[in-house]
Amino acid sequence: MNTWLERRFNLKHHGTSLRTEFLAGLTTFVTMAYIIIVQPNLMGDAGMPAGPVMVSTLLISALFSIIMGFYTNRPFALAPAMGGNAFFAYTIVAGGLATWQTALGMVFISGTIFFLLTLFGVREAIANMLPKNIKLAIGAAVGIFIAGLGLKNAGIVVVNEAGNSLTLASFHNPSVLLAVFGLVVIFGLMARGVKGAVLYGIVLTTLIGIPLGLAKLPEALFQLPPNPAPILFQVDWLSALKLSFIPLVFTFFTGDFFSTMGTVLGVGGKAGLLDENGDLPDIKKPFMVDSVATMVGSMAGLTTVTTYIESASGVEAGGRTGLTAISTGFFFLIGLLLTPIFLIIPNEATAPALIVIGLTMLSSLKGIDFERTDESMVAFLTVLVTGFTFSIANGIVFGVLAYVIIKIVMGKIREIPVGLFILCIPLIYYLWLIGA
Repeated sequence: MNTWLERRFNLKHHGTSLRTEFLAGLTTFVTMAYIIIVQPNLMGDAGMPAGPVMVSTLLISALFSIIMGFYTNRPFALAPAMGGNAFFAYTIVAGGLATWQTALGMVFISGTIFFLLTLFGVREAIANMLPKNIKLAIGAAVGIFIAGLGLKNAGIVVVNEAGNSLTLASFHNPSVLLAVFGLVVIFGLMARGVKGAVLYGIVLTTLIGIPLGLAKLPEALFQLPPNPAPILFQVDWLSALKLSFIPLVFTFFTGDFFSTMGTVLGVGGKAGLLDENGDLPDIKKPFMVDSVATMVGSMAGLTTVTTYIESASGVEAGGRTGLTAISTGFFFLIGLLLTPIFLIIPNEATAPALIVIGLTMLSSLKGIDFERTDESMVAFLTVLVTGFTFSIANGIVFGVLAYVIIKIVMGKIREIPVGLFILCIPLIYYLWLIGA
């Protein structure tokens, strides 16, 4: 078995081992396990039964993380996308624009578009067409996004409504102190070169949180999953074909298109999987899995299923091959019965991991030539917009548009690939939709 796994996943070539890949998969799962609770809660606000949604979330996340691992040999895990689920629940359904069945139809249509563009190589072409400085900036932008998510989940940074700004939370708050403790532990273990530092930090912080009342022991170790039948195959894609729904479908499409691209390039860069041009070899494969996951996920009652940015936590733990994603999928399957155990892990334990991982991803900026204004400004805008709008897609959109505009202003229009001019058309439309 070990010989077969070595041949199939090229473990030695990637400088990893079965144990490392397994622990990396567990680390990725722990950092993204919040979706097991968040997704049912959001879909509940859209009128969908929470229990069946939880089961679908576990099954689809497990299935396509495993498929991603086998098909691409990349350490990318998948689950329902954050952002897309809130847009689905509050803007579309709670906003009275459509029923949840029709909204699932919109997700299915966007997934079909993903699939066709991937099949004909359009997504791969766009990814390869992006200038190298934007690709390098995407890695750092993803890092800023992850770190911001961690600071938010930890409660270390909060919104000051009076000043309409972000501010530090009170350090008299036990939750904040626990998150800071976790941050110190992970930084300390990493500084000492301990493999699996992120996972150990999460576990130790959770254990400390139990006597503090911030992590509650489960009433039972095992729990039979509810029947997902009420939400299966409820996609009403015919009703979603209305012309008035085109902007909504486009929003699903654009957000996931660039978020997935950013995640794949950012996490791939962190894992050392990119080539000298900043491209991910065989990027079409993860795009294909991602698009099919969205189509199948919609039929299982889920919003857009995407490659998860938290995959970076597994990479930080040493994961380099598809075995990391397969291990993550395996833990999602276990979660069907052991959900009470996994759900005792509080945000205060996983948030420090995200902060640390985000900071380590800023190293991609080293490859940018800051002596050239046209290179550095584009990178700066990509990172800045991602961080302040809390959207990887927004950062990439601004980066591409800024690149084209700056090159034109500087009289370097010949350096712009023709394809980027074409790409600018839907990107401008995307910005118009945001402001509408």
